[in-house]
Parts: sequence; structure tokens; C-alpha cells
Amino acid sequence: MAQAAINFRMDQELKSNMEAVCKDMGMTMTTAFTIFAKKVCRERRIPFEVSADPFYSDENMARLKASIAQMEATGGTVHEVNYDD
Repeated sequence: MAQAAINFRMDQELKSNMEAVCKDMGMTMTTAFTIFAKKVCRERRIPFEVSADPFYSDENMARLKASIAQMEATGGTVHEVNYDD
């Protein structure tokens, strides 16, 4: 079977983390991507759920901006928020 090279870019930290995980599983990134490609071809779909994080929805971002504006209008700052609650 003829081999083909595929080149693409990704964040260096993401690449390093993936290489480490693949190594822990006893495979290379090439093997992991080949497994992914075979599963995509066999199932004709992305083999996992792909969805947007609802936190970043336009509605939620507008609500957060309004809350920050209200807090700042009363003399508070976003830096005073207690994130532990």
C-alpha cells in the first residue's frame, strides 16, 4: 500500500500533550491519526460528539457583559469576584 504524507499545524503544547498520551498507550501520533481516519471512513462520521460550549453562546456572553457593567456601575470590579462560591 502506498504511503502519503499529511502536514497540518497545531498548538505546540497540544502536540506535546498528545504525543505523551499516545506514548502512554504504546502508539505514535501517526498510529492515532490512522485509527481516527479508518474509523471516519468506516462509519462515515466524526467518531465522537462535536459541540460548542454553551458558555460561549451569544446569549451568555451578553448576560455576562451586562452583569459586569452593572457591577462596575456600582463601584465594583470584575477582579473582586469570589470564584470559590
